[in-house]
Amino acid sequence: MGDEGPGDSGIYSVSSLTAVIASLLDDNRIKNVWVEGEVTNYIHHRSGHRYFSLSEDPGTRPSVIRCAMWKSYGRELTFTPVNGMRVRVYGSVDLYEPGGEYKFIAREMEETGHGEIYRLVNQWKQVLEEEGHFALSKKQSLPCYPQVVGVVTAENGAARRDIEQVIARRFPVTLLLSPCSVQGSGSEHEIADAIRAIDGKADVIIVGRGGGSFEDLLSFNHPEVVRAVSACRTPVVSAVGHEVDTTLIDYAADIRAPTPSAAAELVVPDKKELKQELLTLKQRTSESSGRYLHRFHSDIEDFRLRLRPDRLRVQISREQEYINEISERILMLVNRECEGKRMILTAEKTRLTGLDPYGPVQRGYVLVKKDGILITSAGSLCPDDEVSLSFSDGFARAGIHEVTHDTDI
Repeated sequence: MGDEGPGDSGIYSVSSLTAVIASLLDDNRIKNVWVEGEVTNYIHHRSGHRYFSLSEDPGTRPSVIRCAMWKSYGRELTFTPVNGMRVRVYGSVDLYEPGGEYKFIAREMEETGHGEIYRLVNQWKQVLEEEGHFALSKKQSLPCYPQVVGVVTAENGAARRDIEQVIARRFPVTLLLSPCSVQGSGSEHEIADAIRAIDGKADVIIVGRGGGSFEDLLSFNHPEVVRAVSACRTPVVSAVGHEVDTTLIDYAADIRAPTPSAAAELVVPDKKELKQELLTLKQRTSESSGRYLHRFHSDIEDFRLRLRPDRLRVQISREQEYINEISERILMLVNRECEGKRMILTAEKTRLTGLDPYGPVQRGYVLVKKDGILITSAGSLCPDDEVSLSFSDGFARAGIHEVTHDTDI
């Protein structure tokens, strides 16, 4: 192989080893072949090149190969590839030596149907939606000032480091890690258990991981994980992959963040912004207090001027004159009312005096009563009746000897 072998020490350099791999890949067995699989992680770059992966087996760990279709080949396509589409591609395996990565360089592509993995995820989505796990009515608000932030992710993953760095910079709080595997066989059970283990022990929970292929993120589409997020009593922020990645827990979580770093920014405030808000509030309070004190001092000065002895005497004199005037008016009205009542009483007295039965007695007349009944007619008496006579100064008893009826009287 010439310069492609190991050095004097028997150790390959990186470039030598990749050159060896390239020579091994230069084999007709992997040149000009057809490969069938499901399109995932499809990107149509602005340069015109297309990058995607082909995967197979809807299990938890599908086989994946990275692919590229250069712009010149892509012009010949009669359809637009999308994630989940099952295709058959024609091309060769090639190695990009500076990056040490091999890709399948596609020159042709044919559509063969929808992918099994995407079909499975769509089935899960339909079932979970019917069960109500995506309902907006279930969404909870995030706490403004959490004291404990729970994190469900890989213990040594980049997502954990990103979250820790952002929170330490913005608003240091207690981080409670609930570690788990975030991809591979059985990882969906670990993620769901980690969520349940931390529920109720934190004020808010971030569930997520760093970027990866659609297959790498498959566990976060699993119904067990979605149901664990939906049942969580603590508000949950989903932060799986990059901004373009979408998983089913994004629909069940209370809020979705495009990345783990963005999730950390969502759950805690920025201490610099809080400090600035406090300074602004302090300034507004100071200005408001100053205006209030100024008005208060103005009112005090006004009261002080009003209470000056000379001005107070003038004011009291005016008020006294007003009171005297009102008093005279009231006295005049009372006298007038009393005089009218007096005249009415005098007239009534005169009228009642004329009706007094003892009035005539005082002028020499006598009241005659028989058995306590006033006698007004001779016809009410009979001979031998006893009567009482009422004078103005006393009483007398008398007997009736004769009764004469004089109709001319």
